[in-house]
Amino acid sequence: MTPQTDTRERYVRNGEIDIAVYEQGKPDGPTIVLVHGWPDTHHLWDNVIPHLRDRFHVVSYDTRGHGRTTNPSDYRAFRISELASDLFAVIDAVSPGERVHVLAHDWGSVTAWDAVCEPDAEQRIASFTSVSGPNLDHAGKWARERFMRPTPGNLAAPLAQLASVVYQFAFMTPVLPAAAMRMAFREQGFRLGLRLAQGTPGDRVTLSDTFTEDAANGLRIYRANLVVGKVFRARERHTKVPVQLLVAKYDPAVRPSVFDDEHRWTEQLWRRDLDAGHWVPYSHPEAVAYATIQLIDAVSGQEPARELRRAEVGRPRGRRFDDHLVVVTGAGSGIGRETALAFARAGAEVVVSDIDADAAGATAAMIADLGGTAYPYQLDVSDEQAVQAHAEEVARRHGVPDVVVNNAGVAQAAPFLRTPSESFRRVLDINFFGVVHGSRAFGKLMADRGFGGHIVNVSSMAAYTPQQGFSAYSTSKSAVFTFSDCLRAELASAGIGVSTVCPGIVHTNIVRTTEFSGLSSEQEKFRQRLFDTAYRLRRYPPSKVAKAIVRAVEHNRAVVPVTPEAWAAYYGTRLTPPSLMRFGMARASLAR
Repeated sequence: MTPQTDTRERYVRNGEIDIAVYEQGKPDGPTIVLVHGWPDTHHLWDNVIPHLRDRFHVVSYDTRGHGRTTNPSDYRAFRISELASDLFAVIDAVSPGERVHVLAHDWGSVTAWDAVCEPDAEQRIASFTSVSGPNLDHAGKWARERFMRPTPGNLAAPLAQLASVVYQFAFMTPVLPAAAMRMAFREQGFRLGLRLAQGTPGDRVTLSDTFTEDAANGLRIYRANLVVGKVFRARERHTKVPVQLLVAKYDPAVRPSVFDDEHRWTEQLWRRDLDAGHWVPYSHPEAVAYATIQLIDAVSGQEPARELRRAEVGRPRGRRFDDHLVVVTGAGSGIGRETALAFARAGAEVVVSDIDADAAGATAAMIADLGGTAYPYQLDVSDEQAVQAHAEEVARRHGVPDVVVNNAGVAQAAPFLRTPSESFRRVLDINFFGVVHGSRAFGKLMADRGFGGHIVNVSSMAAYTPQQGFSAYSTSKSAVFTFSDCLRAELASAGIGVSTVCPGIVHTNIVRTTEFSGLSSEQEKFRQRLFDTAYRLRRYPPSKVAKAIVRAVEHNRAVVPVTPEAWAAYYGTRLTPPSLMRFGMARASLAR
């Protein structure tokens, strides 16, 4: 693979090593130095750099033994201290006299960890974002201290980590591993392995033309550094450089628990856990860039982003949803308003939208009276383009939301043959497609961000209790129910939870505004008053549904019936023979 057309290539000399360096982006912007691991080259960052180059002077380089950089013959030249000296040589060459930011992966991260723990490293490195690579000394101390107190809980994590790196012993053999690599290790197999192991599309795995040779040469890094030996000779090392950990939950080589004690050796530490495998720059390039930029902005004096504040290790935690952004549609009244208030009381900033701008503004004012922060918007959820534009504006002005509650809805009642097509379509457009539009627009933002989130889709007990006279409403809510099941399965790999909330008989404005098709105006108003009175006497307020929604997000619950009758119907439909259910529904009508 050749460098991109605007890439500036040069060589930096460090002793006898010529380091191939590649520069992109703004020459006068803040400098980010990217460090790859094994068996990669600077091409590891090809999918990350496009998210950085508009703002930063982006520098990547091939580490010794890889790509176009010198390949020393002595394996001892691959010691981490030697690799760290290469990093400092690159920093001095590309940003003389100015501090840089470092983003590193795998052995590149191990190298950068060694560098930031050097005396006065903070004078040259302004921030360090570490991906899938520990400080070997810190990891050794973490393991040793647990072995010194051999309880089952203490032993489990370091033993699991040691099992994950047992392959190192094979890699340390002087000749055979490198020969095997040259014979059998090919780009196609590597791409296939990443697709099967972590779902990374093959076209995202960007490799050098020297891939096989690099894999063989780079094996010497294992022999030179004997990671297992660090358990017995780990040094006490600290850093003043602000450090951000991007921890892959499903990394088979570096277990997340390895980083649990990292706060002991860092003065400023942030940690974000991703639903990802080892090669995060390939699978989650947007997330890597997103997190790196947020740390750079914060250490440069800007107000820390909401997600970064939430990731800071040791920061006092207050309410459950402090430093969260929640979006609630249909928040001008009823369940939507109470949900917005409930999240605000729990510490969240809330984006409240409603088709009635004044109602959305009133909800935002109520949140402000509580001492919270809310942003009101007018929104018609049935308009896909409007929802997409709304999501983009929210992301631009307030950030990517952590929770989205698709609540907006309308009610309609009448026998099917008396329900006009336009009424049926209107109910589906708002109740079902409004949920689809919101899930698509905000779900993509969450997935691209890469740090999970939660979507709540408000359905109804009508989704699983078909009734005469409510064909449009029940159909829309049933569609929401099934759609949410599908969405939950699809978004699980992105760490995005999906909850389907199914209220029963709850007194809200939707009852007073239910459309009764085929009746005169007076008859419709009578029915609305009748149902409103019945629901009011039920004495189940929307605030209880709001509490259930908050709990569903807290505990990542899949299906949440609300009210006793909703629970009874939910289990009843599963235990009652279908023929008996159909018999009852054929003889019960509330909307004639």
